[in-house]
Amino acid sequence: MREVIDIYVSAEMQSVTATMEMLGDETRLSVYTTLVPAGRNGLTVGNIQEKLTILASTLSHHISLFIHVGLVSLERQGGKLICRANYRRVEGVSSVFKRNCCVEEVTLPARRQQKRRYGRGP
Repeated sequence: MREVIDIYVSAEMQSVTATMEMLGDETRLSVYTTLVPAGRNGLTVGNIQEKLTILASTLSHHISLFIHVGLVSLERQGGKLICRANYRRVEGVSSVFKRNCCVEEVTLPARRQQKRRYGRGP
């Protein structure tokens, strides 16, 4: 029988919360979902700005927030700034949901059978 992994008491929860908060904003989610398909090559800040038609100052603000929580890295190549998505960070967040996926589905029938055997419950 698999047990539910409790993430609510761990430092991991702070990381997950910060990441989800960053991606919970419509503009930031647009920026991130634009970066993800670019892969390891990333995109220049100018490319992102062109694709999303947002102000440079707005984009700069959101990118700095991403960098702060580790969702994006920024590298200067000559006169260009290259943004890259941090896939490990997002995978870490999604793994929080995946590792507990359907655990209750497996354990609940076993609990119901146990209750029936001992005369407790349906």
